[in-house]
Amino acid sequence: AQPTATRVSPSGGAHTPETRELDTEAMTRARIFVDAREAALSTAGELLIPIEEGRLRSADIQAELGEVILGMHPGRRSGDEITLFKSLGLGIEDVVVARHVVAEARRLGVGIEVPFVA
Repeated sequence: AQPTATRVSPSGGAHTPETRELDTEAMTRARIFVDAREAALSTAGELLIPIEEGRLRSADIQAELGEVILGMHPGRRSGDEITLFKSLGLGIEDVVVARHVVAEARRLGVGIEVPFVA
């Protein structure tokens, strides 16, 4: 049988405790991963609303993305589970991506460097 793994990554503008893109049912069916626990538990309505309803606990967050990348947490455990990654778009993520993009552009000799003037 073909694996039926599903990954859900809400990515719109729901970044307040009162707003969400996914309902409580979707959140309780998935194994939840976040970019940062502290930020997610203070601003992510996808988590805070089900917690307030008593349907989810902060302990239901499996791991932070960094813990999975470093091998501290296994992430997906089987080919048929639903995983959910809630990202709040931390600034450090933008910095890391920008650094990679600039390094790759320099390596390939593409793009135009624009001096930064403060």
